[in-house]
Amino acid sequence: MKTHNLKVKQRLAYKVTTKRKHSDLVADNLLNMQFNPEKSDTVWAGDVTYLRTREGWCYLAIVMDLNSRKIIGWHISKNMSADLVINAMQMAINLRKPKGDLIFHSDRGAQYTGKRFRKLLKKNNIKASMSGKGACWDNAVVERFFGSLKNEWLLKVIHLTRESMKVDVQKYIKYYNHERLHTTLGDLSPVAYEKRNIKVSNFS
Repeated sequence: MKTHNLKVKQRLAYKVTTKRKHSDLVADNLLNMQFNPEKSDTVWAGDVTYLRTREGWCYLAIVMDLNSRKIIGWHISKNMSADLVINAMQMAINLRKPKGDLIFHSDRGAQYTGKRFRKLLKKNNIKASMSGKGACWDNAVVERFFGSLKNEWLLKVIHLTRESMKVDVQKYIKYYNHERLHTTLGDLSPVAYEKRNIKVSNFS
């Protein structure tokens, strides 16, 4: 590498962004690293990551359908509050209108273990599942999305404002859902994968 003047660009190490209150409840790990459910809207997963702008930090929360890898809910805020994850989850609920058994997997952050978020899950008959303490691999698919966002799209891009970051993240999510191919999905995009499954289901 030295001979050919090649340099390695490493990802930033995993960083814990949330800590729970001791009084909040932690759910069992129902997912147990089973990242490929057979049907949509049976297992969702989410997490929070931090994004730097010249105006200051902002935080992104997402909700992903693990079957198709589609981002079905997201929210950006300058505050890492309960509203951040509640708004992302509410977007997913409004979009998908889930029925039947549904699991939502997350880490043990205060936003996810807090009463308001747990109340939202209970209201919509969604079972909570949580990773082990500091075990980022328990939510590896969502972590991979964040890595792709930061290294494929945002790397070396300087955002002056939080609003410009929000616009750029929205563009990436649209690209990720509609165009980015996934080997796990048979080299289809999340949207194409879901459309194919609907056709197969209607045909059968």
